Amino acid sequence: MPADLTPAAQRHLLWGWSTLLFFLLFGVVLEALHGFKLGWYVDAANATRRHMFTLAHAHGALLGLVHVAYAATLQLAAVSEAAGQRWSSLCLVGATLVLPGGFLLGGLFVYGGDPGLGILLVPVGAAGLVAPVAWAVWALASRPSTG
Repeated sequence: MPADLTPAAQRHLLWGWSTLLFFLLFGVVLEALHGFKLGWYVDAANATRRHMFTLAHAHGALLGLVHVAYAATLQLAAVSEAAGQRWSSLCLVGATLVLPGGFLLGGLFVYGGDPGLGILLVPVGAAGLVAPVAWAVWALASRPSTG
């Protein structure tokens, strides 16, 4: 990686691209399950499972891109690794694990058309996104104007 990237930006670039790779491969697996018409995935009775897995794939891939944007924001805002930035960074990593993980677990264990208890992790993961987004807004808004 270029030497001028901050360690935090490097971490988030690695997290972002790794997350994107994982969830894109997960999407390929979902397409294969669909292509081979596995009843565990495509039967009408398993629509909840299919929906939960699709949501896990979509949210995971999107969060990978959020990490890349967060890394770019770290570089553009040129903010040192202050406590607020470290906290928001941890929240973003946590949300990346918990939000799609909740959808995935909710789809693995389906009860009578309802997602499993793993779905309860989704709002926790969504709440974890507030800190990094708020920090990014604050960091860019408080950046001195150059023009």
